[in-house]
Amino acid sequence: MSDWSPQPHPAARPAVPACDERPLFDSVPERARWRYKPRRDFWRSKAVRAWALITLLALSGLVILALVREQTGTEGFLVGLGLAVLPVPLLMGAFRWLDRVEPGPWRNLVFAFAWGACAAALVAIIANSFATQWIATATADPTQADTIGATVIAPVVEETAKAAAVLLLFLFRRRDFTGLVDGVVVAGFTATGFAFTENILYLGNAFGEDQEFGTSGFASVTAATFFVRIVMSPFAHPLFTVLTGIGFGLAATTARDRRDRRVRRVLLPVLGLLLSMGMHALWNGSGIFGPLGFYAVYAAFMVPAFGLLTWLAVWSRQRELRTVAAELPAYAAAGWLAPAEPLALSSMKARTMARDLAGRTHGAAAARAVSEYEVFATSLAFLRHRAERGTAGPDFIAREQELLHHLWQRRDLAGPALTYAARATGRAWQPPPHLDYSGFNPYRG
Repeated sequence: MSDWSPQPHPAARPAVPACDERPLFDSVPERARWRYKPRRDFWRSKAVRAWALITLLALSGLVILALVREQTGTEGFLVGLGLAVLPVPLLMGAFRWLDRVEPGPWRNLVFAFAWGACAAALVAIIANSFATQWIATATADPTQADTIGATVIAPVVEETAKAAAVLLLFLFRRRDFTGLVDGVVVAGFTATGFAFTENILYLGNAFGEDQEFGTSGFASVTAATFFVRIVMSPFAHPLFTVLTGIGFGLAATTARDRRDRRVRRVLLPVLGLLLSMGMHALWNGSGIFGPLGFYAVYAAFMVPAFGLLTWLAVWSRQRELRTVAAELPAYAAAGWLAPAEPLALSSMKARTMARDLAGRTHGAAAARAVSEYEVFATSLAFLRHRAERGTAGPDFIAREQELLHHLWQRRDLAGPALTYAARATGRAWQPPPHLDYSGFNPYRG
């Protein structure tokens, strides 16, 4: 006889649920009760990266504060701080004015300023001091070492340190870095922060020298330093670094689909950085030829370059408004916008009028809604423009839908205000006065 005994029947395999076009996950518990949670690497956490960056900038700020105070003394530091802060609001206001068409997030600009004032300034002080001392030891000529340090070492070190902030925002805040104006603004804020810290050092040292030799008034070293650095050339460092920003801005508008264009995206920032180093070296080297050489470089090169770059920045801003006027009519034709809205959104005067009108009629919340509507509509125009150029990325449809969703939520407040502003500024046809056109203007009493 066989010693066979019946084996248990294997359990039936569970059926695989069907996948519908819009599957419903009704049985999934709330997030707090998940047993299987997605895992991320430690450094992939946005909170960890943000705190690491804040900690780095804070430590850099404390170290640079100690170094500057050690060189200038407490009294010199306070005098330098009080004088160095004067041009900062003017420069920041000018760069922010350029960015009014599609304002970038303030957190990016605060980071750029903090990087320039803390991290870049710290790298520059340490690297410049080390390089100058090494050259002086190698050549046994301290005067020659100072000259080489100012004309060769300092431009390379300082512009590279400032360019790092532009590079970081270009890589990790790519959606906010879309064109030439963004590059100019980010570079300008970074250089303004760097110049702020450097001016504290120079002005504090000048004050200490005046205290030592008993000079004061217009004949003092402090007055001369203030005139040269704050009155004559507050734009010097921003002017240098803006060239790097232009390189990154042009790279942001270059398509990624072809190899030659990918190479251009790398070469343009490098070229901008090299030009910024060259202009910086020329400016620092002008003092070698005495006061006449300094004023000659200032008049023949710095002022024209400043004028040219200012014109380029303003032209770029006007070009952004023309892009808005060219791209948004397609959405107006599809019914997302009123016919007159693209005309109002392509005029800074009409935008301001629409915000003011909504604020006076419905309060601050309405004005804020119109302002947000203007920003979202501008972003939509730029996104469509980049899609036509092949630089929008694979998530174009999702981003377009998101922006349209934001516009739809605010259209009841923003649409009538922008329509009224377009007609009030003469950008859209307005019915004759004898006709009743209160229908298109809901803000009339």
